[in-house]
Amino acid sequence: MAGMTNSRLHVAVMGAGAVGCYFGGMLARGGHDVTLIGRSHHVDAIRRDGLHMETRTFDEHVRLEASSDPAALKGAQLVLFCVKSPDTERAGDQIKPYVSKETVVLCLQNGCDNDQRLRAVLAEPEVAAAVVFVGCEMLGPGTVKHHGSGELVIDPIRHLPGLAQIFDASSIPTRVSDNVRGQLWLKLSVNCAYNAISAIARKSYGQLVPSVGVQDVMHDVVEECLAVATAEGIHVPGDAHAAVRRIVETIPEQYSSTAQDIVRGKPTEIDYLNGHVVKRGRALGIKTPANQVLWAMVKLIEAS
Repeated sequence: MAGMTNSRLHVAVMGAGAVGCYFGGMLARGGHDVTLIGRSHHVDAIRRDGLHMETRTFDEHVRLEASSDPAALKGAQLVLFCVKSPDTERAGDQIKPYVSKETVVLCLQNGCDNDQRLRAVLAEPEVAAAVVFVGCEMLGPGTVKHHGSGELVIDPIRHLPGLAQIFDASSIPTRVSDNVRGQLWLKLSVNCAYNAISAIARKSYGQLVPSVGVQDVMHDVVEECLAVATAEGIHVPGDAHAAVRRIVETIPEQYSSTAQDIVRGKPTEIDYLNGHVVKRGRALGIKTPANQVLWAMVKLIEAS
């Protein structure tokens, strides 16, 4: 779409946690109209002071709109759907009255089937999947801390064919892939390797990887993920083990989202990470003992 990289998009972020705030903030800095929809304590701080973004290259308060009412996304051309995986259907029902067949809803979530689950709820808009590679966390109300990376791999999108270039122009490196499902399983493999161990040990990636036996466990976790993906008929591109090694090199100070949830006493997404691999493995007759132990341990901590 000619000239699209210069056009101003109306963007809404459903679920303005760390990922939603980071990408919404980058698009707002890039000149787009952005509305964040999130919890009231974040919304109040953002309305008062702007979104405080602490990144490796800048530390700014970015001005944008914020609301705790899903109705605020009405009229958005693009919705960044950033809620936790267990909340996908519920949040889909919340936005359903305010989206149309002209809306693009892009899933920026952990797990590998959120877009499929969301399509079952939202008949009208174009729902697309994205693979998110970013290290970030909320430091406090209205403050997002960026640790590193910030790239997207997205489905081809019919209604916004120039979206990758729009993201690129806002310093969000983005590429379009015909195998986003495979990329999602690659990301799932990395998450399964890190998230639970970081949560159990309450350690950052750089602290946990050198520990005795941890790399062997991570290797077994990834092998199980790849075996299940293969049985699902999914081609996982690249070298998943190399991808795991790169994470600790690029964002060693990052704590997993599962660890952050445990510390804050919030429900985790572990059922959609290691738990998903266990569930699909059972259905396909593939043993996944490493994933099963990590899943069970996090569930135990979560329950306490």
